[in-house]
Amino acid sequence: MLSKPRADLKPNTLEFETTPLVSPSGFREYDARWLYPEQINLLGIQALGMGLGTLIHDMGVRPAIAVGHDYRSYSMSIKQALIVGLIASGCEVHDIGLALSPVAYFSQFTLDVPCVAMVTASHNENGWTGVKMGAQRPLTFGPDEMGRLKEIVLAGAMKARDGGAYVHVPDMAERYIADLTDRPRIKRKLRVVAACGNGTAGAFAPRVLEGLGIDVIPLDCELDYTFPQYNPNPEDMKMLHALRDKVLETGADVGLGFDGDGDRCGVVDNTGEEIFADKVGVMLARDLSAQHANAQFVVDVKSTGLFLTDPVLIKNGAKTDYWKTGHSYIKRRANELNALVGFEKSGHYFFNAPIGRGYDDGLVSAIAICDMLDRNPDKKMSELREALPKTWGSPTMSPHCPDEVKYDVVDRMVAYFTDMKAKGEKLLGQPIRDLVTVNGVRVVVEDGTWGLVRASSNKPGLVVVVESPTSDANMHAMFEAIDGVLSAQPEVGEYDQKI
Repeated sequence: MLSKPRADLKPNTLEFETTPLVSPSGFREYDARWLYPEQINLLGIQALGMGLGTLIHDMGVRPAIAVGHDYRSYSMSIKQALIVGLIASGCEVHDIGLALSPVAYFSQFTLDVPCVAMVTASHNENGWTGVKMGAQRPLTFGPDEMGRLKEIVLAGAMKARDGGAYVHVPDMAERYIADLTDRPRIKRKLRVVAACGNGTAGAFAPRVLEGLGIDVIPLDCELDYTFPQYNPNPEDMKMLHALRDKVLETGADVGLGFDGDGDRCGVVDNTGEEIFADKVGVMLARDLSAQHANAQFVVDVKSTGLFLTDPVLIKNGAKTDYWKTGHSYIKRRANELNALVGFEKSGHYFFNAPIGRGYDDGLVSAIAICDMLDRNPDKKMSELREALPKTWGSPTMSPHCPDEVKYDVVDRMVAYFTDMKAKGEKLLGQPIRDLVTVNGVRVVVEDGTWGLVRASSNKPGLVVVVESPTSDANMHAMFEAIDGVLSAQPEVGEYDQKI
């Protein structure tokens, strides 16, 4: 039996090789992420596996689990340590090998196993590792399950059980690709740039798109875990700019960028314009609500207000629910409401039947975009974008804030704007029309300009987004107003990017 984990071990010491190291900060709201080996060692990962297996048994779920890993130099070692812990806790492990997160989710269905553990740090920089977990397909863990897992692991309350087993699954990638391409081919002649940032999606995205009859122009699709060009993150402007340049160079119809574990898709149109994922969501919602009457959608609080105000969506009878940011939250909410799609501004899209199985899959999103273009053969991607009502919006910005205090800072922001509204004070010279506080605070003024502050769920930082349907000046004014309050908080540091 493993000893109780500690959080104060240093590499190249006897204790580091004999005792689990697990930093408590690695347990996030809906997945787990650590710097390796500074915050977790292989024995710590083994303890995590035993803790996960213990939790699965406590939940009364059949202890069969699909396990995969992304393409990083250390991910296979992390996965193997996790598997040792899972087997020790009495789980039947189905090792699907190198995978995207959606491949792992798909394997739950095709292997008929209830649980999943995907070793991935997604788009985080090298040095990070993590695990996305679930025990009720297609859902993944939320705060309740992650809180219980944290308690089990940090208390050393893992339970060893008999019955553990290992099953090697050699062909899951082929099964996944066959599943996505077993459908009618795209009729329209499309040229698509597929950018993968040298991440895991490079082994999947070109093959899937080519299998649908699309002319694919690969960009950084060779797997290279040093990420020599940029981190595979379709929210990162460096990746989007590289995608833009390739689209303009080749005259492609659209550019599609995939993140490190393939569950998100970023978009650049034929003119090189980078389209934020929430705007792509509005475009897809327009297309899908024309085919599915009274379609229900779910979007996160970072997303554009167009989901409520767009005249085409209103005409089509579409309904939209704004919910907490985070792939676990939106996935769960879309499942609860039986929504056709859940859209997240970060690029996680959750397509339910008849389009998908309810989990986030960047390639299913990419196919939906190509289908939209196929159904509009006389329209370019830029024309579909330009048909949306004009808004001025920021990228997702993240000022640094330590994990230990970021939620306290957000609570102060909620209290600040709640007090402003209660007192009838104005923001941008306008009354505060609405406050949405399901996840941080989204403050909306009379003309529809809004700003959001919330805590990041997967790194030490806050999240700031602003948008205005009236002017670029009001968008910037909302940012300045929010940043003015944030900059007065001593714990808030530099932004990763600003408008």
